[in-house]
Amino acid sequence: MGQQEPATDELIPGTLDMLILKTLSRDRMHGYAIAQSIQRMSGDVLRVEEGALYPALHRLEVRGLLKSQWGVSDNNRRAKYYMLTTRGRRALEQASESWTRVSIAIARIMQTV
Repeated sequence: MGQQEPATDELIPGTLDMLILKTLSRDRMHGYAIAQSIQRMSGDVLRVEEGALYPALHRLEVRGLLKSQWGVSDNNRRAKYYMLTTRGRRALEQASESWTRVSIAIARIMQTV
């Protein structure tokens, strides 16, 4: 009671880092492209706000899971490009395995009558 239902476009707490790592496992990208890719791949269900994205990118870089370099975007603007490190690939693998276990367990509970 008194709790508001989450909007369909809200990320489940704790999943943003994993989604960023997964997105960057395909190719290096700048922040805006990461957000757009997550939105597109989720069928426009998930939206990543700048206020959550850039602190997450910084946190992942400080942890050594990402590295970055400055470059020029498609629209000829200076942009910081992020890419996975070896450590980031290992973290993604662990997060993916954990997510799979948890999501299967939750699905079992939700299917129980």
